Amino acid sequence: MGRSDRSPKIPEVELRLLLRLSGKKYPTKMEFLRKFKFPARSRSPIFVFTVTAGLAITAATSSAAVSVFRDSASVHRPNKLSTAVEGVVRSSRAIYAITVTVADYKYSLRRLTADSDEYIQRLTEVHSRSAKRILKLCESNKGFYVKAGQFVATLKLVPKEYSLALSSLQDQAVPCNFQDIKHVLTSNLGRNLPEIFLSFDEEPIAAASIAQVHHAVLKDHQEVAVKVQYPGLKQNMKLDTMIMSFLSKSVVKVFPEYRFDWLVHEFVKSISQELDFIQEAKNSEKIATNFKHNKMITVPTVFWEFTTTQVLTMQFCKGFKVDDVEAIKRINLSPAKVAKVLVEVFAEMIFVHGFIHGDPHPGNILVSPGGQNGFSLVLLDHGNCKTLDEGFRRDFCRLWEALILLDSTKIQELGTRFGVGQYAKFFPVIFTGRTSESKSGLGKGMSIQERQKLKQELKLLRLEDVTTFMGSLPPDFLTVLRTDGLIRSITMKLSAPQRVRLLAYAKCAVYGLGYNPAFEPDFVEKSIISKSAMLVSYIRLRLILELMELFQGMKKLKHTIYTFYGRVLDGITRSVKLVRTKDQ
Repeated sequence: MGRSDRSPKIPEVELRLLLRLSGKKYPTKMEFLRKFKFPARSRSPIFVFTVTAGLAITAATSSAAVSVFRDSASVHRPNKLSTAVEGVVRSSRAIYAITVTVADYKYSLRRLTADSDEYIQRLTEVHSRSAKRILKLCESNKGFYVKAGQFVATLKLVPKEYSLALSSLQDQAVPCNFQDIKHVLTSNLGRNLPEIFLSFDEEPIAAASIAQVHHAVLKDHQEVAVKVQYPGLKQNMKLDTMIMSFLSKSVVKVFPEYRFDWLVHEFVKSISQELDFIQEAKNSEKIATNFKHNKMITVPTVFWEFTTTQVLTMQFCKGFKVDDVEAIKRINLSPAKVAKVLVEVFAEMIFVHGFIHGDPHPGNILVSPGGQNGFSLVLLDHGNCKTLDEGFRRDFCRLWEALILLDSTKIQELGTRFGVGQYAKFFPVIFTGRTSESKSGLGKGMSIQERQKLKQELKLLRLEDVTTFMGSLPPDFLTVLRTDGLIRSITMKLSAPQRVRLLAYAKCAVYGLGYNPAFEPDFVEKSIISKSAMLVSYIRLRLILELMELFQGMKKLKHTIYTFYGRVLDGITRSVKLVRTKDQ
């Protein structure tokens, strides 16, 4: 890649946008660099955009200097000077991208009413342009920006243009030079590699945005996977997260309706946890304890002697990605069966344990052939785990009971408790794919009439409504939303009916309400009486659900019969009239 490819490029259409917003004519590129000057004072928000973009353009010219330093130092172990210059360029790219994105929304949607077709069309176009712009920023800055893009892509409530564009970041990771990895290993473990390992594969078996994994064999012939953090990440994180926070706060100050500060706050908390491999190892052991009686789940054993904050050594487990349908079929397994086990495991995490694996993308869940059930799921990468607040866990169980039974009064009551008020009416759509007034069965989706009504309601929503809704949700809710979104994506690839997931969630929601971890730390070893009470509660819920669906089915049948007889009578009437006409 040449030097010019590393510089943040300024598309002509975006320069035109910024200049038009500032009231200036569009010059040639040379005239722009020579003559474009800013007024000494201005209170206009557009002036803030233009100045910020100008700074980004100016700073971008220093990227040539960065390439010199890159030649003399490793990308993952830069010297202080190159780190400083690189920081300026990375920050400039971010400032430029966010500035143009906000300006694009404000300019493109001005003087349009939110319920007009033109507004919807323009909004889709801006979403698409902006998503590509943010994707390019993440690809250019790499590291935490890739992680941030992955984080946003998994949030269900962001526009689909963003989730589709940023989902491509899941498989984009450039492995680190092995000499740098070796330096991290020896400095953390205090010994040379031959003193610890019989063999250590220099080529990584997996690479992500903050670490890469190598296969190795210990002196006792135990196969292990060694996860090694890229050097210099903590220094980069401080600058990158500071810039992200600054940008989000600046946007809120200029345009209060665009609130993205909650997103940055959640991401910073998430990434800070992932950089501590000691905490990840503890999370791994906690999940292993929670599922110690479940033979369908495997969690790799941690080798604490060879684990530090930057190095994690664990049991090597063989398997293939959980969404690899062809591989699942090759070992004569049903993808639907794999999906069922998957949703049951994560439903138990959410509703019962209240301790969630927060990053269940396909690369972190393997299908391992063998065992009494034919396979087991291997759960990897426990850096992003979260303990749910006990009050939230129980309220979320109640919400799912209400969602299954379409109890709109209860849904609204819980929505108020979660802090989202009127937006609670969208909970059934978000989680179950139907409205609270739906006449369809569980997992059957919406009728054409219901879709049309919902479309009209969504037309009235503005971007600030979405950001306000997301910003109002408790942090635990965002964690569950993200996890549920990833699980739904996998089950769709496995072609599992949505009803499988919904019933698994309903069952664990009922069980979760009957479980108190403070008094019964082991869910599986509950008393027979407690288990019986939970089972009775679940059977009651299923019975009510089946009766509701039977009633709805009878109403549909009744309507179909009336419609049929109506058409028959209309036909007979027309025939009689036709015969009378002929007789006359």
